[in-house]
Amino acid sequence: MSGSAPAGVIRVAAAVVTDDAGRYLLVRKRGTTAFMQPGGKIEPGEDPRAALVRELAEEISVDVAPEDLVARGTHHAAAANEPGHALVAEVFEVPGVLEPRTAAEIEEHVWVDPAEPGAVELAPLTRDLLAAAARSPR
Repeated sequence: MSGSAPAGVIRVAAAVVTDDAGRYLLVRKRGTTAFMQPGGKIEPGEDPRAALVRELAEEISVDVAPEDLVARGTHHAAAANEPGHALVAEVFEVPGVLEPRTAAEIEEHVWVDPAEPGAVELAPLTRDLLAAAARSPR
């Protein structure tokens, strides 16, 4: 094998969850510092919608039907917690106001205004999504 190996690619499904005030729900995994969208890795052969439904149930104790998820496209960013890896995220909007309860590897959750996220450390994908939301008219 010649040359250097490309950076690893991590495929994830990520949720855009907002409240009535337009704030975004972000989570922080135990042992990390950056906040990000709820969601997680897509298992080999797994549909991205099914992955997100599974991750939302595991991470924030929320049940969502796959058909209720609204596709927001494929986004690329650096991985927040795996140095040298790229992230390919299938992003879905989750309609309705959710009442998350942190579970599994999630240490905490916050609601953040996209236009004024404050001092919260953001994962690269989350930073990009919040910046785009702040530029978009409501």
